[in-house]
Order: sequence, then structure tokens, then C-alpha cells
Amino acid sequence: MQALQEYKCPCCGGALAFDSSIQKMKCPFCDTEFDIEALEGYDEALREEKSDSMEWESAAGSEWENGEADGLRTYICKSCGGEIVGDANTAATTCPFCGNRVVMMGNFSGSLKPDLIIPFKLDKNAAKEGLMRHLSGKRLLPKVFKSQNHIDEIKGVYVPFWLFDTDVYARMRYSATKVRTWSDDDYDYKETSHFAISREGKISFEHVPVDGSSKMANDLMESIEPYNFSDAVDFKTAYLAGYLADKYDVGAEESMERANARVKESTKRAFADTVKGYNTVSQESSSIQFSNGNAKYALYPVWLLNTTWNGNKYTFAMNGQTGKFVGDLPIDKSAAMKWFIALAAGIGAGLYALAWILHLTGIL
Repeated sequence: MQALQEYKCPCCGGALAFDSSIQKMKCPFCDTEFDIEALEGYDEALREEKSDSMEWESAAGSEWENGEADGLRTYICKSCGGEIVGDANTAATTCPFCGNRVVMMGNFSGSLKPDLIIPFKLDKNAAKEGLMRHLSGKRLLPKVFKSQNHIDEIKGVYVPFWLFDTDVYARMRYSATKVRTWSDDDYDYKETSHFAISREGKISFEHVPVDGSSKMANDLMESIEPYNFSDAVDFKTAYLAGYLADKYDVGAEESMERANARVKESTKRAFADTVKGYNTVSQESSSIQFSNGNAKYALYPVWLLNTTWNGNKYTFAMNGQTGKFVGDLPIDKSAAMKWFIALAAGIGAGLYALAWILHLTGIL
């Protein structure tokens, strides 16, 4: 069995949870509030507690087939004694029997312990409101989607991220053109000047995020960026109470390729933005060198919403710190066709009007 960590209210014995609105631990039963720092000693005391050892002999059940139980972990809830089953990456959850919030300490031990965490700033109600705002004003959204779409699940999840720092030295070469045109009574003239442009310099990157969970779609996690890193604090397990959490299953080395691609693309854009005043610019070559690179392990807050409509499932995500909301929506094909026809008719009418004006002026 793996070790669990729970936070009990000293006043009434209720399960404490992290309250994002006040940034403290709070008892939902007696409303007593506790600072995170006040629970640091509680952390250490709970780690030293040993669970009861009670073994039973039973013939119930059957043996797992080879590899069938790989990745499964079982935990005993200290409040009700219920057995909680999760996978190797489950780090915080709720007991399905008594509702107690638990943190699975074994999944954050040793080298797996996060360095930093950005606590949740927004609660579940903010996630619901975010979905409603996301649905409003969408002209091609089926009208019944908003009324018939039911939220199946809303969960606050701390998603594991690798944060990469690096210094970059880059040399870029571009070819560019400037075009000058003029006319006289007989001819139109066009002059094209060609330029070879070089750029060289250093640029530094901090906290470039790459999510370390294979369960999370990379494009979804990147879409709710950026996070405000100034809110990051040293990791404490108390922040996890009341939320779900995963530890990484994609390591730092495996994440470097995505981090490198993001840094490289940002470097190219930053250097290209310095080449101004030309009609055309194209990159001829680039040399990008990284140095002083390092990575930190952090947990970032994400609200995930799953909905079902017309037999299809839709997943939405909200940044638990800033409220940025993303997610794909269905399209009303009939409304889209009407919009396309109206747009085409408008373009056609505009071209007809332009032709008529040109005709009246004698150009056509």
C-alpha cells in the first residue's frame, strides 16, 4: 500500500481543502482557516505516521494475468478505511467512499517531488462561468448546444510541467528587397533593390513550459498559456488538498525536443522582428546555440470540463490562475451554409457595383 496524506481540521476533525479565493486551507464544516505555513509541521508529523498492518487470508478473486495490473496503485483512506485505486501517476484525489481529500505521498517522494507550484486562483464556479462566456457570441454554434449541452464533469487538476531556462546565441542571415515605382507620360517604372542582412546577438528564456503528462493534449495545454510565474511558490502538499494532481510520466529529457522547438521558433521571431522597412524579407540561414540550460518541475492549475451533446464528447480547459478558456465547439452546418451564401452574395454585389462604377467613369 502507498502512503496517503490527509489534512484534518483540529477544531472539528473535518477534511481541510485549499481555498483558492483566500489562498489558505479552510474547513468546509466549521469555516476555520489555516495558513499554509502553519501546516508545515503537520506535513512532517503525518509523514512519520505508520498505517495499521492487518492481513487477511482469502480465496476471493483470481490472480492477475501477466502485466494486467501494471501501473495500478492501491491506497487506504485513513478516514473510512476504504481502498482507493489509482494509476502510477495519480498524486491527489478524493476518496469515493467518504469524500475525504487525500494526497498520495509516494508519488511525490524523492526525485519526483515538484520544485514549484502555482496555486489555484479561480474556483469551480469560475470554470462554469468561463464555459458560458465561451459559448456566447458564437454565430455558427448550434442554438440547442447551449441549452442541451450538459456538463458531465468539472475537475481541478494540477498538471505537471517542466520549466526550461536557457541562454541563446544566434546568428541570422536574411535576403530582403525594397521596391520603388513611378510613372511618366510614356511608361510605368519599377525598381527592385536587393539587400543581404545579418543579425547576431544573445537572448535568454525563462520558465518555458512543457507539460509532462501524456494524458493532457499538448495543444490544449499550450492554448491556455501564459501563466504568471510571479505567483509560483515552493511546493507544499497542502495546496493539493481538494484537487486532483498527476505526477509527470514524460520526463525532462523527453520534453526537451518540444522545449527546443518553442525556444528556436521564439528566437527566430524575435530576430526577424528587427528587420523592418523592406517590402519582402526571407530567412537565408540561421545558427542557434543553447547554453546554461536547466529545468524545474512544477505543477500548474487547470480546470477541465467534459460535456456531451448529440452523442459526442467535448473537452474544455481553463487556466486556473488567469481564467483563459479554450475548447472546440460544434458547427451548425445549416447556419454555416447560410453565412457562406450571404458572404458570397455580398462579395458578388460588391464586385458588380465596382464594375458599374468603372463603367460609368469610362474605365471599363
